[in-house]
Amino acid sequence: MMHTRSEPAEREPDTSARPPLVRELLLVAGLFLVYKLGRQAATGHVDEAFHNAGHIWSFERAAGLPGEGAVQGVLLHSHTLVQAANTYYATVHFPATLAFLVWLYWRRPLHYVWSRRVLTAITGAALALHLLFPLAPPRMLHAAGLVDTGQVYGPTVYGDSPATDPMANQFAAMPSLHFGWALVVAVGLIAATRSRWSLLWLLHPLLTLLVIVGTANHYWVDSIVVSALLAVAYAALRLPRTPALPPLPWPSAVPAQGYASPAYARAGVRR
Repeated sequence: MMHTRSEPAEREPDTSARPPLVRELLLVAGLFLVYKLGRQAATGHVDEAFHNAGHIWSFERAAGLPGEGAVQGVLLHSHTLVQAANTYYATVHFPATLAFLVWLYWRRPLHYVWSRRVLTAITGAALALHLLFPLAPPRMLHAAGLVDTGQVYGPTVYGDSPATDPMANQFAAMPSLHFGWALVVAVGLIAATRSRWSLLWLLHPLLTLLVIVGTANHYWVDSIVVSALLAVAYAALRLPRTPALPPLPWPSAVPAQGYASPAYARAGVRR
């Protein structure tokens, strides 16, 4: 009688690394709160923000980077397209990141802890840079000659007066957390899913980059700087290894009776 040994069924993902839900809700809520309060704390540096903006604009031109207006010109060809870009900028940033964290928490706990740590690290570094290097976005810079698409076409998340905006710090362009968080989402999903289509997640940060530049909310350099910060964060915060699970025992013999025992059935042994 021939007997074949098949591999045991794939085990369920280990959930022992899943942190307590209440603690994580408080941590994530705290992260968003610090993000908002930190941006508001950096307001008021109007002259310094415009001075830095002039330097960034000159640096980009000297470095041979393409003008942000090239992307905006494409958007301005279509009223629908520019409104879609404004809507993406205003509505996708927070919900996409939150949905990403929720999915990882339930399905990939180790990846969740890793990504949450990376998000915390780059958000903290970004807030420090917002305080140290206030920067007016290109939509405010007269030399750039760009349109504030949010104010002109809508919708916008910013107030009419940047210096007194109660909702956000409009002089926190450097670095771009819109792009940084989108990149964390893409990298986290690529690492967690590992399918032949995984690289398609990079469309999210790519689209985000085109949107933040085309709407004149960020310079190219803002995305370059946050990418450098992310490279440091990923180098310092490695993805934890999945704990090794003991192998399923293989039976040494098959019963002589004409049936397979339940233990053999569970192990995938066929008569």
